[in-house]
Amino acid sequence: MTACYRDGDFGKYFRENMAGLGLPVPATLFDNFNAAVANATLMANTLSTLGAGATVGEVIGATVALEKLGVVAGLGASYYLGAVVGSIAVASGRSLGCGRSLADVLIFLSQHQLAYSGVRTHLLQNPEILDPSRSGRFAYASKALSRHGAAA
Repeated sequence: MTACYRDGDFGKYFRENMAGLGLPVPATLFDNFNAAVANATLMANTLSTLGAGATVGEVIGATVALEKLGVVAGLGASYYLGAVVGSIAVASGRSLGCGRSLADVLIFLSQHQLAYSGVRTHLLQNPEILDPSRSGRFAYASKALSRHGAAA
């Protein structure tokens, strides 16, 4: 079996997936698998405390390590986190396993303590997160803004 992984590909694939969704990625927070999982876990834990309606700005205010997310402060945190965990799964799948199914993604999220309340429903309702060939992916960022009443 031919390996798909090349050193440094994770960050590239993560950024590509987020860009395809119309979302910016702060430098260094998600550059490699370990950093991405650690920061996504921090976001998920904070979101669990604040509730599903929190914005990224509120998540930043409740933590010390995520201030670089200020560029997306007005987005709904559950939308941004959904894109982050989906992009982690896509990037790791592309760099390590040549792709993943939704079932693989859900197992992956559970194994890395990235699952949070509503993530399964969110990924099912927003298949563009995991499917780079899906049309209209860039509109995901607009949904993240409009669902939480944030100003563009």
